[in-house]
Amino acid sequence: MTNNEFIIREIQPDDNEHLANVIREVILEMGAPKTGTAYEDKATDQMFENFQKPRSFYYVVEYKNKVIGGAGIAPLQNSENDFCELQKMYFLPILRGKGFGSKLIKTCLKKAVLSGYKNCYLETMPYMKAATTLYKKNGFINLKKPLGDTGHYSCNVWMLKKL
Repeated sequence: MTNNEFIIREIQPDDNEHLANVIREVILEMGAPKTGTAYEDKATDQMFENFQKPRSFYYVVEYKNKVIGGAGIAPLQNSENDFCELQKMYFLPILRGKGFGSKLIKTCLKKAVLSGYKNCYLETMPYMKAATTLYKKNGFINLKKPLGDTGHYSCNVWMLKKL
């Protein structure tokens, strides 16, 4: 298996079911709660449609014609116009440890800057230690309280990066 077998591309309508399965599988694997997380979000089942809004976009990682991860950017709800949120970044185990986390973050943040954002916010959970390490490695810093209104009350690790 080589890294050039993995393809980063924009989300397509046919990706919805596969991506929802990836997100829910990773949440269960990490022992995270189903409530107050992306597990129960209605948006998780309609990822393509959800990221067709202005200044929103989502990338998936595909391996052998199967979606195995992804991440996206959308405006941070109930915040200033120049704040975006890194959303729904989940990877199946086959994708982890290969550098795609940083690659996808950089891809998302580059487009975020082109979309006029100056700050990127994210929320995660303490169970996701590798993710938190990855975010810090990519310049995110911890915050003492949440920003905006994501509705993910079980996510109690908040981070921000100036773009």
